[in-house]
Amino acid sequence: MTKRALVIIDVQNDYFPGGKFTLENIEAAAANAARLLQAARDAGELVVHVRHEFASADAPFFAPGSEGAAINPAVTPAPGESVVLKNAVNSFKDTNLKQLLDSNGVTAVTLAGAMSHMCVEAAARAATDFGYQTTVVHDAVATRDLSFNDVTVPAAQVHAAVMAALGFAYATLYSTDEYLASAQA
Repeated sequence: MTKRALVIIDVQNDYFPGGKFTLENIEAAAANAARLLQAARDAGELVVHVRHEFASADAPFFAPGSEGAAINPAVTPAPGESVVLKNAVNSFKDTNLKQLLDSNGVTAVTLAGAMSHMCVEAAARAATDFGYQTTVVHDAVATRDLSFNDVTVPAAQVHAAVMAALGFAYATLYSTDEYLASAQA
């Protein structure tokens, strides 16, 4: 029997307008993550919030103890919901995330959050490598423009490329509406 957990990754204030590292479409992604959160709560599924802090106070964003590193109110953890603190890109690296999932009998994870090309991608790949059935809700994930060799890659293309790669071999992809309408929810 499949036991699912919703893992919301890095929906933190610094990624929102006025923050230190704003992402494109973060408000829409967070609104969709909030819909997933409510559905998971209603279904009695395990919910895990992942929060990133850099180790140093002079970090470019997500400085320890800062308002920017706080989880955004759109997806505020409810009493009793787990919050995993990480200091690396991969939510599983040097955290208790895998232990938390395993101790709750989780066999499938649904991922939402930020950033497409970093923390969400790393978590999806690691989750699959650990044997979890992995789903990414693509419109509940946000990213930003990237640059390489003086070429700017727009956020929408970054996001599409990452989702295409994850969908090829690592995760099942859904929109929020598709996910909530499916048997997954």
